[in-house]
Amino acid sequence: MSVTIRDLMTDPALFGAQFAGESWANWRALLASFYGLDLTDDEHTNYLSLTGRSSLPPGAFDELWLVVGRRGGKTQAAALLAVFEAFFRDHSDKLSPGEVATVMLLAADRKQARSVFRYISGLIDSNPMLRAMVVREDKESIELSNRTAIEVHTASFRATRGYTVSFCCADELAFWRAEDSANPDHEILNAIRPAMATLEGKLVALSSPYSKRGALWDAYRRYYATDDVHSLVAQASSKTMNPSLPQRVIDQAYDRDPESAKAEYGAQFRSDLEAFIDPAGGGQDEYTLAIGHREDTCMVVDLIRAKRGVPAEITAEYAAILKAYSVHKAHSDKYAGSWPADEFKKHGITIEYSPKPRSELYLDALPAITSGRVELPPIDKLLAQFVGLERKTSRTGRDSVNHSPGAHDDIANAAAGLIALNAQAPNRTDWRALL
Repeated sequence: MSVTIRDLMTDPALFGAQFAGESWANWRALLASFYGLDLTDDEHTNYLSLTGRSSLPPGAFDELWLVVGRRGGKTQAAALLAVFEAFFRDHSDKLSPGEVATVMLLAADRKQARSVFRYISGLIDSNPMLRAMVVREDKESIELSNRTAIEVHTASFRATRGYTVSFCCADELAFWRAEDSANPDHEILNAIRPAMATLEGKLVALSSPYSKRGALWDAYRRYYATDDVHSLVAQASSKTMNPSLPQRVIDQAYDRDPESAKAEYGAQFRSDLEAFIDPAGGGQDEYTLAIGHREDTCMVVDLIRAKRGVPAEITAEYAAILKAYSVHKAHSDKYAGSWPADEFKKHGITIEYSPKPRSELYLDALPAITSGRVELPPIDKLLAQFVGLERKTSRTGRDSVNHSPGAHDDIANAAAGLIALNAQAPNRTDWRALL
């Protein structure tokens, strides 16, 4: 008789000592339903509560999307699923000579992916039967005797091609980002799905939620509380999935920053976005967009875009990005007059003009930057523009900041505007956009 995911979680000879307790009841119901197992009455109740559905699943699902708060047991569940897929599902009859089935662990970077990998190694080491199947192991891969390999990979739509994948775990999907792609998570997952086709592989995407954009939000919006037969979406707070989590940890998080805590521990998607827009002034200037949010006393710049081209076309593109972040009001400088407000209005975006010129925005942003209360995206051009700024003092003692002759500061100005306007409104917690 084959081993099921429920067996793996409850059998004392496997991992029952870790996963059979009452604190894992919601996870057992969720994973059992994902694989199409018959549910007990208690599991049925838990399943309906977690998925928002009104009926039992018709069978196994292809994809599982987990919107779960931090410390809710996501990493341990992901490790358990990887072990189950690698050791207890045999794909050898579908593999060509020399081909291996890959259990792929994807994260924003390899360091983050290795956190799941360490849990996997720990589960294997705790069971002599599983350890005996390991042929070779290093810090990022485990090769098994059943022609399966467990591997750590960076989230990249290029690097993930060329594999035969039996299982893919997309860890903390809501926090994947790449500045060279407008929609990186979708591209990566679209590159993975064909690799899973021949083995009828499973995709599990798990993350605490972030903004209302990207693949996780799209899956939640489309499939949560529906009867879709391919994709199962569950949403649960940290405490729901991990009853042993101390309540004081959650209470302290809500006291510090309620908006952040709603996402981190309450598993609610954020809608508190801010943005700043700097329309191009012609020549070599770039039309720029910056989007960010507040986390307690820190300003996080989440996205920077800079383009040259037809202003009306760029405006339409930026308006679509703003709406994807659930932003419907942005700030802009006054350089281009009333045109930005008129053009964005056509796309349902309201523009408010910055009360200060760029030099004063830089000066207002400076204290937050130098005190370490700003998180900037790793964009070399942005950092170079900030470093290239010059601060001068006039004969009257007034300071001004500008770029050096022949240089540019378009994206630095958009980021500084975003930071400065938030510095002037310390009690705001909503997201903002600036152009």
